Amino acid sequence: MNGTGTTNGKTNQTTSTNAAPKHASNIALWVLQVLLVLVFVMAGLAKVFGDQAMVEMFATIGIGQWFRYLVGVLEIAGAIGLLVPRLSGLAALGLVGVMAGAVFTNLFVLGASPLLPLAIMVLSALVAWGRWSKVRSLLGKVGR
Repeated sequence: MNGTGTTNGKTNQTTSTNAAPKHASNIALWVLQVLLVLVFVMAGLAKVFGDQAMVEMFATIGIGQWFRYLVGVLEIAGAIGLLVPRLSGLAALGLVGVMAGAVFTNLFVLGASPLLPLAIMVLSALVAWGRWSKVRSLLGKVGR
């Protein structure tokens, strides 16, 4: 390679070519994470502060109102985790679990449409997949 950034007359563009899609996907993931933060904070606060619809829904579920608080706190904690770069993938993975429970509950307990929690679960799974290297890194440190 000579001093002009060429090798045998060819310009070395692989670094800049690979960086652009990676940068764009990182921005897309952050936009998705912020949208999910808004969704989960609003839903979590409605549960924690006892929105009447949430109280009635969890009464129908029949486990008890303590479960409403637990789900609300998990949603808020997951939303906060989505904003922490190091924890974002793991938080998204946890929220996938919360939403899987919501899909199951809508289908088999409430008899309601599971489409909204399913869509939110898929979006959370996209974030978890996009941040998988961070999840692997964190889980690797726990295993040591």
